Amino acid sequence: MNFFEHQDRARKQTKVLVFAFMLAVSAIVIAMNLVMLGVFGRFQSAEQGWFSPGFWLANGQVVLWTSLATVLVIVLASAYRSAQLRGGGAQVARELGGVEVTGDSNDPLRRRLLNVVEEMAIASGVPVPQVFVLEHEPGINAFAAGWSPADAAVAVTRGTLETLNREELQGVIAHEFSHVFNGDMRLNIRLIGILFGILILAVAGRRMLGSMRFTRGRNKNAGAIVVVALAVMLVGYIGLFFGRWIQAAVSRQREYLADASAVQFTRSSQGLAGALKKIGARSSGSRLRTNTDEVGHMLFAMGFAGKLFATHPPLEKRILKIDPSFTPDQFAEIARDIERHEQARRAEREQRDADAAAQAAGDQPGGIFLDSTELVHQIGQPGVFQALLAAGLIAEVPAPLKRAAHSDEWAPELLLFLLLGRDPELRENQLLMIAETLGGDSESQVRDLVGIAPELPRSLRLPLLEMAFPVMRRRPERELLEFMRLVERLIDADGKTELFEYVLARLLNREIETVLNPSRGTLAGRKTLGDRAEAVSDLIAIVAMHGHPEDLDSAKRACVQALEGASGFPAPDPARFAERWPERLDEILASLQALRPDARGELIGMLVRCARHDGEVVVAEYELLRLVAGALGVPLPPAGAAGERE
Repeated sequence: MNFFEHQDRARKQTKVLVFAFMLAVSAIVIAMNLVMLGVFGRFQSAEQGWFSPGFWLANGQVVLWTSLATVLVIVLASAYRSAQLRGGGAQVARELGGVEVTGDSNDPLRRRLLNVVEEMAIASGVPVPQVFVLEHEPGINAFAAGWSPADAAVAVTRGTLETLNREELQGVIAHEFSHVFNGDMRLNIRLIGILFGILILAVAGRRMLGSMRFTRGRNKNAGAIVVVALAVMLVGYIGLFFGRWIQAAVSRQREYLADASAVQFTRSSQGLAGALKKIGARSSGSRLRTNTDEVGHMLFAMGFAGKLFATHPPLEKRILKIDPSFTPDQFAEIARDIERHEQARRAEREQRDADAAAQAAGDQPGGIFLDSTELVHQIGQPGVFQALLAAGLIAEVPAPLKRAAHSDEWAPELLLFLLLGRDPELRENQLLMIAETLGGDSESQVRDLVGIAPELPRSLRLPLLEMAFPVMRRRPERELLEFMRLVERLIDADGKTELFEYVLARLLNREIETVLNPSRGTLAGRKTLGDRAEAVSDLIAIVAMHGHPEDLDSAKRACVQALEGASGFPAPDPARFAERWPERLDEILASLQALRPDARGELIGMLVRCARHDGEVVVAEYELLRLVAGALGVPLPPAGAAGERE
C-alpha cells in the first residue's frame, strides 16, 4: 500500500467514523427518549400503554423536542471541542502538559530528540514538526497530533527520553511519522471532538447529581430530578461505550501499519522492538498520569491499563510481528538490564551518537538526487538511505547557522540572510530595507550570518529553511504578517524573482496560513490530470525551464520524457516561461488543489521524469519539486546527490 492508497484509506475511515458517530447519536437519542417518555408516561399518561396510539399522540412533542435537544447538545459539544483544538498539534501537546523543545536546550536528551525529528522530517519530505516533552510522565509513550503535516507536533514522555537509546527513539519517532504521512492525525484530532460530544451527557448527568446534594431539602420535585439525572448519566455511559468502541475500531489496525512503516523507514527492527520490550519490562510501562480518555487512540502504546476496548493491539503481539524470536520471559532480563546500566549507557550512547553523526556526514555526498524511478512508492514510506542523507545534510550545515535556525532571536534573520542577493549593490539595498523595517540590530545579525557563511551551498538552503520554520510558528501573527511583507520587498528589490526566493516566500506563506488557520489542511478533490491538462503541461514546462535555463533543446526533451506514455496533454513550451513564470505557477498550484490523491501521485511521477531525464536532478529542480509536493500535501523525500547548477 503506497502513500496515496493510505490517504484514500484514511478518507474511508473518516466516513466510517461519521457513520459510527451517527450510530452513537441515534442510540443516545433513543435512550433519552425512553427516559423522557418514562417520566411523562408515569406522570401524564399512566393509564395508556407505552405502544398505544394515544400514548404517542400525547407525547409526540416530547419525542420531537427531546430528540432535537439531545442532537443539538451533542453536536454543539463536538463543535466546541473541535474549536478548542483549532491550534492543532501544539494545542493537544500543551493540554497534556507538554513543554516545547527548542534548539537552545542544554539537555542532551532533548537535543538528541530534536535532531532525530529533524532528520526524519527532512528525510521524509514533510515540514519539521514542533517537538514537545511530557516532563512529568515516567512511562514510555509518544504521539503525533495535528490537522495536517504543516501544523504537526510530535511529543514524547520524559520516560521515553531517559530509557530509550537513539536507535529505539528513532523507531518510536518513525512510528509517529507514519501517522503523519498516512492521514491518521487529522482523523485522530477529529475523533477527540467527536468523543467529547458523545460523552457530554455522562458529564451533565454527574453534575446534575452533584448539584442535587444541596437542593433536595428545598425542592419537592427533587426525587424526580434525581431519577432524571441518574437516567441521563446512564444514557451518557451509552456514549462512553460507543466512544471506546470507535477509538478501538479506528486505532488497532493502524498501529500494526505504523509499526511496519517504522521498520521500513529505519531498516532495522531492533529499534522499535527494543522500545516495545522496554515498555513491557518497566513497571510504569506506557501509562500516563494525565487523563488519556480523549487521546488514547493517538498514543504510541496504551496510555492506561485494561484490555476492554483497547486502542492498541496487545504489546506482545506487536513485538512478535517485528521480532518472531521474542518470548515474554525476556521482560525480566530487560528490566534488570535497564536498572543495571541506565546511567552508564546514557553517557555512552551520547558519545556514540556524536561519532555516528560525524561518520554519516563524512560518508554522504552533498546535494540531492532522485535516482529512483519508483519514487512514488517511496512517498510517505522513506527508508534508511533517506534518513542517512538527511543526517548528512544537517551535519554539513555550519554549527552557527544551525543554532540560528533553532533560536527565537536569530531564526527571522536567518531567513532574511538566505534571501540576500549576490550583487554587492543589491545586497546593501536589501540590508537597508531590513534596518528600516526591523532595526539596526537585525541588520547586524544578518551581516554576521553573511560573515559566517558567505558562500553557503545551495543544497543546504532548503534544509535550513525547514529547520527554522518551527521557531517561526511561535511568533505572533502580527509579526509574521509584517515579516512576510518584508520578504516580498526583498524579493522585489532587483525587479525579478529567483526560484529560491519564490520557494521561500510560498513556503513561508503556507506556514503563516497554518498559524492563522491550523485546521484548514490540504484537502484532495476529485479531478484527474486530464481535467487539469493545461496546468499540468505548463507545470512540466516550468520545471524543464528551471532545469535547463540556457538549453531550450534539453528542456524540450525533458518535457517529452515527462509525458511519455500519456495522452491528451498540450505540448509543453518551456520558452513561454523564461520570464513570467511566478504568476502562472501561482495559478497552477491553486488549480491543482482539486486533484484526487492518485492523480497527485501521477503528477509527481511526471515531474520527476522531467527533472531526471538527463540523469541528474539539480538543486533548483528539487526545490521546485518540493514546493509543488508540499502544496499538494505530498511528502517528497530526498534520495542522493545532485548538481549545484542554478
